[in-house]
Amino acid sequence: MTLTHRFDTALQMAHDLHRAQVRKGNQVPYISHLLAVAGIVLEAGADEDEAIAALLHDAVEDQGGLAAASQIGDEFGDPVKQIVLECSDWTGTGEKTAWRERKERFLAGIATLSPSAMLVVSGDKLHNARSLVSDYRREGEAIWAKFSGGRDGTLWYYRAIADALREADGPAPIVDELLRVVTEIEALSASEKA
Repeated sequence: MTLTHRFDTALQMAHDLHRAQVRKGNQVPYISHLLAVAGIVLEAGADEDEAIAALLHDAVEDQGGLAAASQIGDEFGDPVKQIVLECSDWTGTGEKTAWRERKERFLAGIATLSPSAMLVVSGDKLHNARSLVSDYRREGEAIWAKFSGGRDGTLWYYRAIADALREADGPAPIVDELLRVVTEIEALSASEKA
């Protein structure tokens, strides 16, 4: 598959939307995450719409709500917009509900995701989990302070999302790697606490 100018346009839009945003707890430009997720899904066989959705998967949730969704639909079509909306835990109200409530609601809907959204969600969670392992190796238990769920909530969520994606028959290579990385996070934290 060859990526077209649409992917270039999506990359520019993602950068424009997230330009001022950095990764949680550090100064790494947020675009690095979006590029990594796009790379993961492309390596797993994504088509161009799925790769574009990977670049834009956090746009609705973090950078504009319905206005961002509308812009994505206008520029890339309803299929891309739908994938992005499925990947978001945005409630549609503009207000974020409590962290645990949002995560539980998202988990409850995993089995209903389209295969395209499940691919992007799996790539997103895998990259986040890999980043968590890397950050944990540098910072140790202090890392949990930057997460809304703290240590226990974050560990719960990563295990729950990995298990839910496996049970929903998510994309095997990515979900298998996610399960391995989540087990590594749990082991690292358990050894530190022991």
